[in-house]
Amino acid sequence: MNIKEFQELMRELYYEKDRRRGVFKTYLWFIEELGELSEAIRRNDAYTIRSEIADVYAWLMSLANLLEVDVEKALSDKWGSGVCPRCGKKPCSCTES
Repeated sequence: MNIKEFQELMRELYYEKDRRRGVFKTYLWFIEELGELSEAIRRNDAYTIRSEIADVYAWLMSLANLLEVDVEKALSDKWGSGVCPRCGKKPCSCTES
């Protein structure tokens, strides 16, 4: 499944619930999933890490749907050149700061 197909699936499955919940509360769910991913990483639990990454991605798609962002287009616009959008190089040569 590509990005556009997955975003559309999340729209079909959850858009009405997400719309009723609103952007801010959907964002909070997204942040909660990031916390669960952080916990799985801290525990070095490979199975849970995979599951939480999928959950984070799903909630990000839900948030993008509410904000009317075409994620595939946004990615292409920012990363489509194949180089770091900040320094313009591949691999990136930006400093850490």
